[in-house]
Amino acid sequence: MCGIHAIVTHDGIPTLSDSLRRSLANRGPDHFGQVETRVNGKQGARLSLAFTSTVLALRGDHVTPQPFHDASTGSVLCWNGEAWKLAGQAVEGNDGEAVLARLLAAAADDDDDDDDAGGEAVLDVLRCIEGPFAFIFFDKPSSRLFYGRDRLGRRSLLVNRDDSGFVLSSVAETASPGWFEVEADGIYVVNLTREDDERGVFVSPSRRPWMIDQAADTILNIGQLNMTTPSEALPPLGSNSSVIRRLHEELTESMRMRVLHIPAPPKLEEGSNQTRVAVLFSGGLDCTVLARVASELLPQDQGIDLLNVAFENPRVALHRGQDVTTSIYEACPDRITGRKAFAELAVVCPSRKWRFVAVDVPYTETLAHRSQVIYLMHPHNTEMDLSIAYALYFAARGAGVAQERPSDAPQAYSTTARVLFSGLGADELFGGYSRHLAAFERSGYPGLVDEIKLDVSRLGKRNLGRDDRIMAHWGREVRFPYLDERLVRWAIETPIWEKCDFQHPETESRVEPGKRVLRLLAEELGMPSVAREKKRAIQFGSRTAKMESGRTKGTNLVTPMIHDGAG
Repeated sequence: MCGIHAIVTHDGIPTLSDSLRRSLANRGPDHFGQVETRVNGKQGARLSLAFTSTVLALRGDHVTPQPFHDASTGSVLCWNGEAWKLAGQAVEGNDGEAVLARLLAAAADDDDDDDDAGGEAVLDVLRCIEGPFAFIFFDKPSSRLFYGRDRLGRRSLLVNRDDSGFVLSSVAETASPGWFEVEADGIYVVNLTREDDERGVFVSPSRRPWMIDQAADTILNIGQLNMTTPSEALPPLGSNSSVIRRLHEELTESMRMRVLHIPAPPKLEEGSNQTRVAVLFSGGLDCTVLARVASELLPQDQGIDLLNVAFENPRVALHRGQDVTTSIYEACPDRITGRKAFAELAVVCPSRKWRFVAVDVPYTETLAHRSQVIYLMHPHNTEMDLSIAYALYFAARGAGVAQERPSDAPQAYSTTARVLFSGLGADELFGGYSRHLAAFERSGYPGLVDEIKLDVSRLGKRNLGRDDRIMAHWGREVRFPYLDERLVRWAIETPIWEKCDFQHPETESRVEPGKRVLRLLAEELGMPSVAREKKRAIQFGSRTAKMESGRTKGTNLVTPMIHDGAG
């Protein structure tokens, strides 16, 4: 994980504001670097460019400084993400260095005679990267600026463009108009030798597609959804289905890349806490399966932290009254399911050092961080954004009280993990939302397929950039195993009846039909209670929704506040 920033201006390079510098440094606390350069624009005008990168070192055996700067060509790369594979081959060592080497070789081969068609070799390198990333690459010999987010949009990149300059950044300068998410629909290219008019406004970036000659019905620039529907009644999806083993294999391979070879946190003393990964843990199906698969892969000396967040909601407290036997935090739905799932993991994996981290957030602390959260989630700006962002923000901070076994006395604790795992994506891929059931009841399998197609197709446009900005603030990287490109391709190509099974409702011996394949996998992994957990949105499970008023709508806009650098 890194913080990246670039600015192109006609009038010299402005100094980064203290708040923006601090926000970028929070994302990458291991190194702060800057590179400045100049290039001739239209009619010989001199353009000033500045690139900034901060580094959270999670690849290789040392901290690799950024921005990457090639002395022979003057080209610059700001890299934020993980290249798990390049052209199908696993990347060893530092992935940013590997990406830069390929980009430089490609840039040298590109034909620069045609302004509109040039840069194709560079584009081909970017297209072959598997993993979550955002990047800014300046090819100085051609004066081209390439930038973008991976085809699923798993890393944040914002753009602000006006007459005075062109700015790209992991986080906004301020929570003010003018900042927009860079779409995850392609790779963007700006030719800095061309400008629109005498005002010196930079030309609009050209968008290059992720896939060449892709079919019209391609989803997420990855593959085509299997739209087949059964022509006759099918037997229930059961434990003997081969698709369950295939899901286990796909998920294990996705987790293997993301959970192994994570370096120990800096300054970690020998023999001390060796926990390097944590799970954003509601106790629900998606996250608990990730924790269970992670335990299959990690060495036994490494623990796994389960970060479970609960909020003091004054509206809920008002209705509880004074005569209560359980704390307001322990009464939160996600705390209840979290403790149940923790107990089941402790039984099925007794040799693993689990640590259940109860993150309790008083209402006063929520208010104290409100301006910080609004700033980080910008340009998202609704009450629903805020309620989800609160939960992710405090969970990622990872500070609370911890237990290594359900019977242990809780102790104050802050996680040492710098990699967080999220179960996001499972509901969209495997039919886990209530609207999927409603679509099936309304229109059968054709309606269900259409609803899932809609959900999957907009994964890259919704909330991943926001979530990245929120959680990276604490110097941690969130990883999404269900959103691995190969797992996604397999999932969307799998027939709908092998993923969910609304034709056969839940019974005493049959788990819920939504995400049934994942529920059956949980059963196979020894977690029957987890397999039967109901879907619950994070804002309701942690009780961040409707904190002040039950009449607040999720679509209401939040009231902006001046960002003061809190937190």
